[in-house]
Amino acid sequence: MDASTRRQRLRRLLHGAQTVIVPAVFDAVSARLAEMAGFEVALLSGSVTAATLHAVPDLVLVTLTEVAQVAKRVVDATSLSLLVDADHGFGNALNVMRCVRELERAGVAALTLEDTDLPRPYGTRGPTAISIQEMCGKLRAAVAARQDPELVLIGRTDTLRYRGLEEALARAKAYAETGVDALFVAGAQRREELEALRAALPLPLIASGLPQPEDGKSGLQVLQDLGYPLTLLAAVPFRVAVQAMHEALAYLKAHGEPGPFAARMAPAALLEEVVRAAQYAAYQQRFLQDEAGL
Repeated sequence: MDASTRRQRLRRLLHGAQTVIVPAVFDAVSARLAEMAGFEVALLSGSVTAATLHAVPDLVLVTLTEVAQVAKRVVDATSLSLLVDADHGFGNALNVMRCVRELERAGVAALTLEDTDLPRPYGTRGPTAISIQEMCGKLRAAVAARQDPELVLIGRTDTLRYRGLEEALARAKAYAETGVDALFVAGAQRREELEALRAALPLPLIASGLPQPEDGKSGLQVLQDLGYPLTLLAAVPFRVAVQAMHEALAYLKAHGEPGPFAARMAPAALLEEVVRAAQYAAYQQRFLQDEAGL
């Protein structure tokens, strides 16, 4: 599936009536497993990418080049529409332009750009945000840099967590005027926040996580009723994988055998499906043997 087709699919979902869960992936195998499970969209999360590449926290220690390389591997291995957490665009508005071009060339379907002042300036305590004017300039630069009009650009603000709803709304309204395709107000999970954002903002909104169930409805159904087409569940697959490896390695070290974990290993048939062994066996049959089949 080509990049524009993946982007068009994501745009349809952004304007659809259903709320779609977007899990985080971090390499070709996790992406292939997400696709096999039936997901059409996946997230390349900043925190998960930092952890899997360098075992470091989410402090902008990963470069644009590294993010683009991981994104390309995911795109090459699957037909997923990949949404990338592009942090602050790795610099100012001119860096944002390069960020958009690099990720677009990698085949991603969408990327988010946030207004957090990154990397953290000296002498600050906790997160700080760049000005609305600077962020609007960065988002306009992103729109100008886009080559494929189907590429989805998402303006993100994290200010709800430390400046409150009024500030986050003011920022999101300004970002909506820059030409981006959707908005992401990180941290909004209470119903009153989700409702206020949906009522005030003109673009598709992306949620993070799931709100509390209510009136017999799941958190996913609540988001759907409120009109949120996508919700990002970044941590679930990665943290499950980390816990499983931690337990298996600790047991192996302590007991010198896999013990109960032998029964929890992926069967050979699943691994063969993940790596498309049958497809590559056919390639070998077709291309690595002479005409006599020798």
